[in-house]
Amino acid sequence: MIFNISRMVPDHYALVNLLRYITFRSACACLTALLVSFLLGPIVIRWLRKVQGQGQPIREDGPERHLLEKKGTPTMGGLLILFAVIISTLLWVDLRNGYVWAVLFVTVTYGALGFWDDYLKVTRRNTKGVNGRFKLFAQAGAGLIAAIWLTWLARDPMGTAITFPVFKDLALQLGLFFPVFGMLVMMGASNAVNLTDGLDGLAIVPTIICAGVFALIAYLVGNRFFADYLQLHAVPGAGELAVFCSALIGAGLGFLWFNAPPAAVFMGDIGSLSIGGALGAVAVATKHEIVLCIVGGLFVAETISVIVQVFWYKRTGTRVFLMAPLHHHFEKKGWAEPTIVIRFWIISMILALVGLATLKIR
Repeated sequence: MIFNISRMVPDHYALVNLLRYITFRSACACLTALLVSFLLGPIVIRWLRKVQGQGQPIREDGPERHLLEKKGTPTMGGLLILFAVIISTLLWVDLRNGYVWAVLFVTVTYGALGFWDDYLKVTRRNTKGVNGRFKLFAQAGAGLIAAIWLTWLARDPMGTAITFPVFKDLALQLGLFFPVFGMLVMMGASNAVNLTDGLDGLAIVPTIICAGVFALIAYLVGNRFFADYLQLHAVPGAGELAVFCSALIGAGLGFLWFNAPPAAVFMGDIGSLSIGGALGAVAVATKHEIVLCIVGGLFVAETISVIVQVFWYKRTGTRVFLMAPLHHHFEKKGWAEPTIVIRFWIISMILALVGLATLKIR
């Protein structure tokens, strides 16, 4: 909004010229989201404690210490992330940009689904929320709409192709099937972040790291000069997504302030589903879906651990892991929660560096 208003002001004002730069507005979006989080955080947490009473229901089949240490902690803290991201993005982004609106659509619709899921869990006082099949159906519907939207915005033959890191000339053309692929990316990213969100601070820091990487990717592919230099597929207009990703970084840092061990609030499905879907949508828009699998490798590993556990248990009646997702396996092995969280953060940073390296290695 500020950018669009600035277009009505003469260019000879220095501040107005600064607003023309995506990098400047990205920094402002990050700081704005961080400030909104700090200001609204205590208010939101007090309100959640008041309306939820006993806090988030804790799984009885989970690690035993959770029943003692995490009981009474409110959930739905993802509301704070959504408020900060949406407010900051709308303030600093170019409101005429379709890519931003498509990504915001995914963020809000997945967040609404997560809100409903969390609401049912809290009011029913159990860990079962929205019916699993309905949840997947709703995610698929919203994801498909967003994928078709993003494909239409690209208006380029490469807009319906999967590009691969390292191999600059390799692309798999999916044609009319690309929206289905994009939908699966968004659904997969959303549910992967949801599965990872099981310990204090575990999901939000890898999300911040992924958002940082994709803020850079969006800026590069949205700039024809940098895209050509790095031999990336240019996506005109996608640079504005750097502002959105920066807002997500600021909102994530602000939420981490309250989610750091011992957490004052949990993210809940409203947070994990929305930010995961947002990352998936940005990856589809920037044509870096495979890179998301690398940078978000921790999310992928957590998801695979659940798939392997369920598959193997149904076939043999035995478990591969002591408990899934993967972070619970290490809890069962006796690792302290901060040890698991910090080591997983380190792994995320390493994977981010690997993902960034693919931008240069061609």
